[in-house]
Formats: sequence, C-alpha cells, structure tokens
Amino acid sequence: MDATWIWQGPASALGTDVIDYSVEAEDGSLGTVVRLSQTPGFDHLVVDAGVWKFGRSVVVPAGLVTAVDHAARAVKVRCTKDEIKGAPRFERDHDTSDLFYLNRLGTYYESLMAAPSE
Repeated sequence: MDATWIWQGPASALGTDVIDYSVEAEDGSLGTVVRLSQTPGFDHLVVDAGVWKFGRSVVVPAGLVTAVDHAARAVKVRCTKDEIKGAPRFERDHDTSDLFYLNRLGTYYESLMAAPSE
C-alpha cells in the first residue's frame, strides 16, 4: 500500500505551496487543494470538491499525483472523478488521522491502481 500514499515525484514539487492549486482528474477538474498532510506513511491531499461533491471534501493519496504544474497552479491525479467519488467518504477533519479510515481508503485506491487499464 506504500505506493498509494507516497509521492513519487521530486520532493520539492509536492509541498505546502500546492495549497489552493486546482486538482485535475483524468476527466476534468476535481476541486482545489485545501490541505496537504505529510503524515509518515499516509501522505495525502484534502481537496475541496465544491458543488461537484455536494460541498464535500475528498482525500486523495499522494501516490495518485502524476504531476505538479507550478506555472498553471495545478495538481494532476491518475483517477477519474467517479473513481474518487467512489472512495470511502471523508466526513471530518480527524478522519485524516484515523488509521482505520486511511487503511480503507488506501485499500480502495490500491485496487484502482492494480486494475488493468483498458
């Protein structure tokens, strides 16, 4: 599950300066980064998905980030919006430190990463 949570790009690219960057899923805009958590072993972005998710935020593990474009102020992820919608629901800020929630989320995203592409 480590690959799901660990940013694989240059260390300097995924820092706190990505707060307020747009997040681009494979099929369009997902929302805006509101928080970056660099919890050892569980690095992730908290994304305000706005109206798209009925005002909810979503958690995206750092391992799903494919690129950070500082010029465009955008983070690209390797999932579709529907795949992110299907993830275990993020309810409260303390969910991001709840190991049970993070493990469920990791298992979900790990299954997507392991699925063969069409």
